[in-house]
Amino acid sequence: MDQSGITPNTSNQQLVINSDNESATALLQEKQGRRRENLSEVSFKEYMTVGILCFVNLINYMDRFTLAGVLGDVIEEFQIHDDKAGFLQTVFVVAYMIFAPLFGYFGDRYSRRVIMAFGVGLWSMTTLMGSFARDFALFAIFRGMVGIGEASYSTIAPTIISDLFVGNIRSKMLAIFYFAIPVGSGLGYIVGSLAATAAGNWRWGLRITPFLGLAAVVLIYWFMEDPPRGHAEESHMKPTTYREDIKSLVRNPSFMLSTLAFTCVAFVTGSLAWWGPQFIFMGLSMQPDANITIGTVSYKFGLVGMAAGALGVPLGAWAAQRLRPRVPHADPLLCGFALLASAPLIYLALITVDYNVGLAYFLIFLGMTTLNLTWSIVADIILYVVIPPRRSTAEAFQILISHMFGDAGSPYLIGVISEALKISLSPVDDQPTPLVKFKSLQYALFVTCFVEVLGGIFFLLTAIYIVRDKLKVERAIAEAEAQYREPSHSAAAESVGASEGASEGE
Repeated sequence: MDQSGITPNTSNQQLVINSDNESATALLQEKQGRRRENLSEVSFKEYMTVGILCFVNLINYMDRFTLAGVLGDVIEEFQIHDDKAGFLQTVFVVAYMIFAPLFGYFGDRYSRRVIMAFGVGLWSMTTLMGSFARDFALFAIFRGMVGIGEASYSTIAPTIISDLFVGNIRSKMLAIFYFAIPVGSGLGYIVGSLAATAAGNWRWGLRITPFLGLAAVVLIYWFMEDPPRGHAEESHMKPTTYREDIKSLVRNPSFMLSTLAFTCVAFVTGSLAWWGPQFIFMGLSMQPDANITIGTVSYKFGLVGMAAGALGVPLGAWAAQRLRPRVPHADPLLCGFALLASAPLIYLALITVDYNVGLAYFLIFLGMTTLNLTWSIVADIILYVVIPPRRSTAEAFQILISHMFGDAGSPYLIGVISEALKISLSPVDDQPTPLVKFKSLQYALFVTCFVEVLGGIFFLLTAIYIVRDKLKVERAIAEAEAQYREPSHSAAAESVGASEGASEGE
């Protein structure tokens, strides 16, 4: 009898697969119906955990930008030029991005509480030690060690929030968490400049956050909640190998495109945060009868940054939550249009500093506000397009890429361009005039406007894939839970997968 036309008997296998698919669909619908939508449903311990994470994030960014607030004094004491001044931030970010993947790997597999306490303790200690360094090379080494400590915290903290909350509650908590970034950055300028002025020495500006960091270590280790991975989504997915994690992330278009877009955000933020006060100070110094100090400028710049963050971060989260029910791909669209709006505002701010500083500060406020719209939204995108046991690795991977091609090199690059322009704009063998120094830094900072437009384009491309990739993750979590609840189906499904793999090998 000719058997070629007879269909193989796979009815039992197919029934198992169909049953698992139906269970996964039912579980997905059940989970969506159980999601908490009101902050009143959040427990005190969960609020306390988010509060601790926000406090650490606040002092984290205070520490990063305290040095920028006293950059003029640092340049004067160490007798360095713009390129080496930018290198101080670059060495910090390079160490930060190199160690981020390592801490991301640990964060997906080991105690996040211990890793974070270690990291915060490390950067607090090295910041304090660096404030006593008298040699530029040694000071730069300590700044790099600060980056190592901060990498351990930044890769892990958002994943704890993702394991405590889902849906709109997660978005709101992420908005609160990322609200601390611009506020902390602004406080860094303010605390650094005020402490330096009060003590008569810029080094005292670096000695405030280490003591706050020690308090944070105590809060993290003894009071912070560290939920099981995937707890909020009731995920039973297990970690895969690091190679499989990276391969999956690279093949995830929403993750990769949003990472490239956020790299542009990091480039712009790093450049403006590092050089902004110095640039404004140079512009004001050229005005007749100018009586201004870098400390005063840093203080005002910090206030503007804090105000922009206080408005931009929650406004972005609120707008995303309002638009998502009607526009499923609203998150990347909102980020893309925000960057495209920020670019001309930053350009106008750069060209008005030397003749109308009030207008320049207002334009900086608007440009930074639109830039800050993206912070919490980007964090939310990563968390809902990546499965729970892979999120710390995803955070670390994004930190590596965004800092490697973003703010790791942008302060240094702006400094190098500025130094090159000083030579080309100055007469032969003459020292650059204050006007030449100002124009050189101004032209170098124009690069940030182009990068913002590029970032906007990457966000708009993300919108093409975001809905599909989000549904993939939700489906994978539901299927894992269906198999967990029905182990017999899981075993049968594995048997089916093994037989299919064997037949493919043949």
